[in-house]
Amino acid sequence: MNKRLNSLDAFRGLAILCMVLSSSIAFGEMMPAWMFHAQVPPPNHIFNPNLPGITWVDLVFPFFLFSMGAAIPLALNKKAETEPFHKIFLQLFTRLVLLAFFAIFTFHARAWVMEKAPSTFTHLISIVAFACLFLIYGNWNSFINTKIAAALKTIGISLAVAFLGFYSFAYGDFSLAKSDIIIIVLANMAFFGGLIWYFTRKQPIWRIAILPFVMAVFLASKDQGSINELVFNLSPANWIYKFYYLKYLFIIIPGTLAGEWFIKEGKNENAEAAPKKTLLLITAIASTLVFVNLWGLFTRNLEINLIINFTGCAWLLFLAKEVKQSELINRMINAGTYLLLLGLFFEAYEGGIKKDFSTYSYYFVCSGLSFLTLLSFNLIEKLGYLKSATNFLASNGKNPMIAYTTGNLLLIPLLKITTLSTLLDAMNTSALIGLARGIIFTGIVALITVFFTRIKFFWKT
Repeated sequence: MNKRLNSLDAFRGLAILCMVLSSSIAFGEMMPAWMFHAQVPPPNHIFNPNLPGITWVDLVFPFFLFSMGAAIPLALNKKAETEPFHKIFLQLFTRLVLLAFFAIFTFHARAWVMEKAPSTFTHLISIVAFACLFLIYGNWNSFINTKIAAALKTIGISLAVAFLGFYSFAYGDFSLAKSDIIIIVLANMAFFGGLIWYFTRKQPIWRIAILPFVMAVFLASKDQGSINELVFNLSPANWIYKFYYLKYLFIIIPGTLAGEWFIKEGKNENAEAAPKKTLLLITAIASTLVFVNLWGLFTRNLEINLIINFTGCAWLLFLAKEVKQSELINRMINAGTYLLLLGLFFEAYEGGIKKDFSTYSYYFVCSGLSFLTLLSFNLIEKLGYLKSATNFLASNGKNPMIAYTTGNLLLIPLLKITTLSTLLDAMNTSALIGLARGIIFTGIVALITVFFTRIKFFWKT
């Protein structure tokens, strides 16, 4: 499958832009609780692990994880058939190290980490750090010869290491333990998800079989003296790996199945076109179930939510019979509805569905909704609708590292230096204006990311 999967890029782009949006809207009592993580509600945004429910913000990370899982077979499928294992392992391990470095460097390069009261000079350092990331992760080989490209990367790494080693940070000296936890989790998932996929690529059932063992370790990890406790606490270096991160395999592994199904569909040149009305109806129902669950699980209307989900899932399974010619659609619907309903039946366990501390209901519901959302994007692409919107999202999804860091290391420093940040801060007056604040910020980040995608400049690991 040589052509990039635009629908997967758009799905990833939606996740990364929602991640930026969720951190750039106004905070405080003027904003509704469903605009934040369910366990960190306004007005004080104090973490309360006893609050059940999820919001759209809680879907952002699992959507991105699922897209990462789907991309694993798409990226490694051909290499796995032609290259020896040690090369695959080296590629995965290199990516783990590069993502871990990215997590550590970008965390320390944030102005508010460098100084408690950042100055103009501090913000300029953040911008220089942003430029360093271009040197380190940019695809320079596509523009200049290999030797110059290697020299630029060496310069970037040298500057970054010198900064980490010699800068006097406001909250203590540089530490490997201080990093962006989201990126550290993604680094672990890219590495372990890739290894698991490689060894089970010809027998996916064994990939699923791994998950109950992961669950077993978690369920008995607090039993002192048990093998479960030993496995859970065992780590060569806590700053880069903890077994705790492996809980997200419950989202990554289903994602790898979706990626394999897309590969198989791409090879099926004789697939007949399904009825347009049927595809539209599938898209509408699959998309609606996402919003229904956000409403039902957040407001705790669990019985009504379950009834609507049963109805919607049954309808999807019925419609799948009308598109027998598409194995992809059938498998995505079957997997999505199964995991969604499984997650809803787990809802009462662990005090209700929660992102933090994450519950099994959360993993299954989010995986199910990921299948349905990715399917919706794929069907919209096949039907030829919303091309401009999906291409815009896809342009961000192709450059997620730039989209993720542009806000913290470029846009915020520029806004502070020019004092334009006061205009954004003045928008903390109402829910609508507070949302507009985030949309403006996210829109600028998106446009910057799209620019680099259009000129085919990508950050890669």
